[in-house]
Amino acid sequence: MSRLHFASALLPSGWANDVQVVVAARSIAAVTAGVAPAAGDERHAIGLPGLASLHSHAFQRGMAGLAELRGDSTDTFWTWRETMYRFALAMTPDDVAAVATLLYVEMLEQGFTRVGEFHYLHHDRDGSPYADIAEMAAKIAQAAEASGIALTLLPSFYAHGSFGGAAPHAGQRRFICTVDQFAALVAASRNAIGNLPGANIGIAPHSLRAVAPDELTSIIPLANGGPVHIHAAEQVKEVEDCLAWSGRRPVQWLLEHAPIDQRWCLIHATHMTDEEVTAFAKTGAVAGLCPITEASLGDGIFLAREFLDAGGLFGVGTDSNVLIGAADEMRQLEYGQRLKHRQRNVLSGGAGRSTGRSLFDDALAGGARALAQQTVGLAPGARADIVTLDAAHPSLAGRTHDAVIDGWIFAAGGAAIDCVWAGGNKVVEGGRHRLRQAARERFKAAVRRLVA
Repeated sequence: MSRLHFASALLPSGWANDVQVVVAARSIAAVTAGVAPAAGDERHAIGLPGLASLHSHAFQRGMAGLAELRGDSTDTFWTWRETMYRFALAMTPDDVAAVATLLYVEMLEQGFTRVGEFHYLHHDRDGSPYADIAEMAAKIAQAAEASGIALTLLPSFYAHGSFGGAAPHAGQRRFICTVDQFAALVAASRNAIGNLPGANIGIAPHSLRAVAPDELTSIIPLANGGPVHIHAAEQVKEVEDCLAWSGRRPVQWLLEHAPIDQRWCLIHATHMTDEEVTAFAKTGAVAGLCPITEASLGDGIFLAREFLDAGGLFGVGTDSNVLIGAADEMRQLEYGQRLKHRQRNVLSGGAGRSTGRSLFDDALAGGARALAQQTVGLAPGARADIVTLDAAHPSLAGRTHDAVIDGWIFAAGGAAIDCVWAGGNKVVEGGRHRLRQAARERFKAAVRRLVA
């Protein structure tokens, strides 16, 4: 058991001063506000709950910055995808472990304490399954265990190259499964995370491009009540191709044909009509927004103000992992809306409200729902995932309560993060993860070989 004392902490009920948090068996056992620090309490200035990156493709961290050379034709998501395929085809399981470990170290240093790993790099380089079909999933679990981050593993089903059951692209061969193979993969993945503290599992039908309707129906029960994540309407071309195939837009098709509810997370959902926005919000499903990746890939800007006005809930993810930062994702989300609407404080939720606080509250709640976390925040029964901010950072000077969050998100960024506890274990201190150097060296060795 350990005791932490915060001069100020954000609780589910709001900000409180002089807060003692008791941690036992990886969880928060008690929270008491208005008490002086006791002997033996570890003292900090500002305490926040950790956030979830609800959407990550860990292996792509290794190629960050490698797709910034313009080709002969207009560069788009589709040309970026070819670079990603070439990188993915070269990786060994040990490479994946090295890349994922550094990624998760960086996530923790930046305030993410849980990751939803949308995992689709399944097979050997020639496309044949490993002897253990969950070999790659086990490497993801190893990385999560080494770093301390909580893992929601989302094995992805990928069977086709485009709508209507088109044959897969050669570059997709490491992703491809039959329904029966996927059932075996999910079962083996459950075993791979079985002893990992705080871990859970769902499924991720990759997209309507990659999953035929009958296959979607067949695999949904494999979630066994857990999360179901799917990419939808990320690109205009995807919407056009879906219309040509079915006469429906991707989100529209899902709302009409899939059992969308609070277990579901629609990743991106960038290109929707007003009718889709309203109907999606009513389902209780989460919009999985990845603002930095969506900007990097030229996807477009999500209809965030309209979705929130309709009662929708969003969380944030790091997706391609080109840049890691909880504050960065929330800032980019708001700044995209400012550019779109040519206004400021678009997502504040109303007059006199802090934009940073509104973004934080929504990202916390949406990430928890999308990754099936029943109790979240600095509350008894929640996993002890706690972030402290450095009150001495210049951008936090003189600030209290919501102004602290505004200072963190819009001015200081990750440099303001001091300590992070993951499942009650302090893994980051002074802004540095205990494995930072070792993880960096292992990552660099893997990537040097991959880009040679």
